[in-house]
Amino acid sequence: MLSVPQDQPVSGFDHFKLAPSIARGVAELGFTRPTPIQAQAIPHALEGRDVLGLAQTGTGKTAAFALPILERLNANRLRGPRALIVAPTRELAIQIDAEIRTLARFTGIKTATVFGGVSAGAQIRALRDRPEILVACPGRLLDLMQQGYVNLKAIEVLVLDEADHLFDMGFLPNVRRIIAALPADRQNLLFSATMPPEVRKLTDDVLRKPAVIELSVARPAETIEHALYPVASERKVDLLRHLLGEGEFHSAIVFLRTKHRAKRLAQQLERLGHSAVALQGNMSQAQRDRAMQGFRSGRFDVLVATDIAARGLDIANVSHVINFDVPNTADAYTHRIGRTGRAERSGKAFTFVSADDRGAVRDIERKLGQPITRRALPGFAESPTSVPAFDVREGDNRRPGPSHTHGRPGAIANEAPHGRFRPHAGQSRRSGMARA
Repeated sequence: MLSVPQDQPVSGFDHFKLAPSIARGVAELGFTRPTPIQAQAIPHALEGRDVLGLAQTGTGKTAAFALPILERLNANRLRGPRALIVAPTRELAIQIDAEIRTLARFTGIKTATVFGGVSAGAQIRALRDRPEILVACPGRLLDLMQQGYVNLKAIEVLVLDEADHLFDMGFLPNVRRIIAALPADRQNLLFSATMPPEVRKLTDDVLRKPAVIELSVARPAETIEHALYPVASERKVDLLRHLLGEGEFHSAIVFLRTKHRAKRLAQQLERLGHSAVALQGNMSQAQRDRAMQGFRSGRFDVLVATDIAARGLDIANVSHVINFDVPNTADAYTHRIGRTGRAERSGKAFTFVSADDRGAVRDIERKLGQPITRRALPGFAESPTSVPAFDVREGDNRRPGPSHTHGRPGAIANEAPHGRFRPHAGQSRRSGMARA
């Protein structure tokens, strides 16, 4: 595998010499400067090389694969599916499709989405229009392939987006069945935030001498201020109301572990006067679409969600992410808080923790390699030392230790200003995508 240098001077999208019709789509989205993943992945993809992109959420991966696909299809116009993008969730598939439609607006290239949870009728009608790009979730795609509605024999480019989440959701066997139906001679683009062994095996099987672009996948974006709030379980709702009442609050995604608790909390917040809506797996696709559209438009300012909303979704101006429940894994922590602080905007991510969460917090801090700020609010908090900090000097020592302060309650040693992470030695700060 070829590792790509991380600092390439690309000041604007004109560097890629895109077709004028595609460049108009880029301008339509307000993109002015490529993100690092775009600056490094797009040139290789334009050359027809396989690409393995490892980057944290919110780094602009969709355009990194969409623009080379559009350039390829625009140069040789043929109808029917020629590019296949596989995504783990309906929401992500819809979002990818929407961004590609905007980028392709002046090209005449058509897209279609294929996912479960809704009637297949509209999707079958869209497929009969012979779109060049398919954005699909694995289960429904296999169903329509078996029924003869989808023919993948002319696919030239395969994209596997959020590959680690495809594994988390148990989709890798279906993905392999889909890959077996594709032409052997094709370009492969695989993007993932983490690389568990199963995904590593998939990359070894699918990618051919790929350019590898790795951009600090374990760390949250540096535009995110994040902190832990020690709190007794029975005071979590009160603390949530307090934080949502702060002057810097604009909109928030609140994460819980279970579907039923997410629904109940959204209802509770509504009764308390907030414009809140739930997003969880028991909702129909129409209900989920209404929730997302309402949150995007500002009709709702609080989205109460399970981890269904933790991956891939790009929602502008989310000022806060609040982990009402500590996530189950360190990777889930990074993905959740990546819903804020996107595209060079600043954001805040707060996690409610109690003494029972000390093991999960220790795992998260060990994965990040740094402690997270504790903030104890009078009247809400258990003692900050009830969730002792990971000791960076000792590594994974698992011994409860005191929280060293810098003159303010709950602060801990080695924290960066305002709770943001300092880069590792040699790690440069990276700018996001600037919008006009």
